[in-house]
Amino acid sequence: MAEQVTIFFYGLFMDPEALQAKGLRPRQVRQAYVERFALKLGARATLVASRDGRVYGTIMRLTHAEVDQLYSDPSVVAYRPEPVLAQLADGSAELALCFNLPIPPQGASGNPEYAKVLQAVARKMGLPEPYVAGLTS
Repeated sequence: MAEQVTIFFYGLFMDPEALQAKGLRPRQVRQAYVERFALKLGARATLVASRDGRVYGTIMRLTHAEVDQLYSDPSVVAYRPEPVLAQLADGSAELALCFNLPIPPQGASGNPEYAKVLQAVARKMGLPEPYVAGLTS
């Protein structure tokens, strides 16, 4: 079996069914959050450092080939991996890779259409409702 890596997803990729539709096989999908980050919306979502921030999403395991396939799409090819400590509901934590833009969108940005879809995915994944309600452009 190919080696797998744990990924923290905070945007539309947090939905394992969306990844399955792309031909991937996500494994061990669990809710998680990372601290000291905030979500920033532009054309897509990215994380930015934020001392008091918290971003919810899911962690899952993918093979390296699946990660390469996913991030070869032109809409996300600029994203780069960085390590994060994902906090799980049971109080444990797990190291994961998180893909972010090296240079986040500057100034007032937003994407109302993306935000609406992201809210639907976040609700589907059972993320806390106060967090989901705040996912606006």
